[in-house]
Amino acid sequence: MTNTSSDFKEKHFDTIIIGSGVGGLSAAICLARAGQKVLVLEQHDVPGGWCHSFYLNGHRFTPGVHYVGLLEKGQSTAQLYEGLGIANDLTFFRMNPSAYEHAYIGEERFDFPGNFDELVNSLTERFPKEEKNIKKYLSLVRNVSAELQLLPDVEGFWQHLTIPFRTKNMGKYALFSLKRVIDWHIKDPLLKKILNIQFGDHGLAPAKASFPLHCAVMDHYFNGGFYPCGGGGAIVKAMTTAIKNYDGEVKTQQSVKRILLEGKKKKTAIGVELASGKRLFAKRIISNADPNITYQKLIGEENLSRRLQKKLNKTSYSCTSLMLFLTVEMDLKASGIDSGNIWLMPNEDMDTVYERMMMPDITNGEAFEGMFISCTTLKDPSSFDGKHHSIEAITYLDYKSFEKFENESEIRTEGYLQFKELLTEKMLKTLEKVLPNVRAHIVHQELGTPITNEYYINSTKGSVYGTEKKLTQIGPFAYKAKSEIKNLYLCGASIVSHGVAGAGYSGVQTAGEILGVKQRELLKTDTKQQITILEAENNINYPKWLNSKIESKKKKNTSG
Repeated sequence: MTNTSSDFKEKHFDTIIIGSGVGGLSAAICLARAGQKVLVLEQHDVPGGWCHSFYLNGHRFTPGVHYVGLLEKGQSTAQLYEGLGIANDLTFFRMNPSAYEHAYIGEERFDFPGNFDELVNSLTERFPKEEKNIKKYLSLVRNVSAELQLLPDVEGFWQHLTIPFRTKNMGKYALFSLKRVIDWHIKDPLLKKILNIQFGDHGLAPAKASFPLHCAVMDHYFNGGFYPCGGGGAIVKAMTTAIKNYDGEVKTQQSVKRILLEGKKKKTAIGVELASGKRLFAKRIISNADPNITYQKLIGEENLSRRLQKKLNKTSYSCTSLMLFLTVEMDLKASGIDSGNIWLMPNEDMDTVYERMMMPDITNGEAFEGMFISCTTLKDPSSFDGKHHSIEAITYLDYKSFEKFENESEIRTEGYLQFKELLTEKMLKTLEKVLPNVRAHIVHQELGTPITNEYYINSTKGSVYGTEKKLTQIGPFAYKAKSEIKNLYLCGASIVSHGVAGAGYSGVQTAGEILGVKQRELLKTDTKQQITILEAENNINYPKWLNSKIESKKKKNTSG
């Protein structure tokens, strides 16, 4: 799939891409397909960034892919994968259609069905007095998201925000927070919490989150959640295979030390210097790294305009995370777990809860405030060996809690390991609110911290969504694909949007900037391409190859 050798066929390329997140890989496919000589460089030993998968004692985990939406024919994520020519290589499982998302809010429970009308009905049944408000609010959410999806195809699109017939809802609500808009429409406090529970998918509390951004997240899952067969690594494999088919190269374990520039007044990017000292040259460079890493570390502030330096110094990054990866030997279905995700939160004001989550001292209290819980072996039945389940449990926090460990190397200090142990215990106590007897069934456990995120993903302060998605850092205020340095471009979660689909689309738009074509031209519908969608909760229509894979996995475990 990839080549770790430091021998390069060539030293000169059309485009060198730094970082192999799905943004960088999408750009690579588009450019290589257009006939360019493309090289993707990845500092980790596997490609994919947040999308990569890894194994612990033979059990697979994916740190950054927990569900994907809009995968059915004609929907935007499906169009992305079809347009990139990788849809035929992808199989996704539809998570529980009646509850792809479970909201645990204190003692209250609500299940999100994977259908817009059913969601409206479930909410109105639960909150009959709010029926009109629910219908009006969710229609608004859907309309704002639909207007957002129009935008990449509108010429000079931010100038068009004021055109009433194009984006009348965006024009009205674009600059308001989620809290402000939901307070105008919804009265019941519990209903507000249910409708806002997916704030974890952008990492900002309602008072700080952009309303249109939250609309985009909710709308992304109105038709349910899907999980890739083979985890996030399967998407990466399909993408790297496509790059290779177009004679592009993806090289791992190749850390870029700096971007090479020429020119005194007007700087031009001409290549990269690797940590090994080797220099590679290209007509243009795309950085899939965070903007601050790209500009401050790889370019150097002395080569930047004052305006850009000022912006970089003001840029804030999204929250970071603790991720508990567990292998358990227990019947999770009997314990009430299914393929749906669980959002665990106290029944309190969400902004207050978020503030407490971001407190610098995270050792206070027995358990964490909130948690996202996901069982990948129930989402992807091909990964279940008949005995062991994989659980990914995540909580968000402020990087300040880990600042004292930021110079940790691969060999971790005793202080760091003890801190991890303390936090692992706290994570388990939080998980026990959902699975009271889980501790007795743990076969293997590992905690990923902000330091882990920095080390493997090279994300700024371990951030999980790139730049913080507040009003002043998205849309017209976000970093642009085309930089002020000639022949240097950016892509990824900080440019267009975050998430698997958002970052993927950012790579397409960056490639479009380079090739001088619109996104729709790069993603022309290929009728021969189609994603296979199967049911995680029902194996009746599984193809022969999948049933064989499942049987083989179970046999291997029994014989082992």
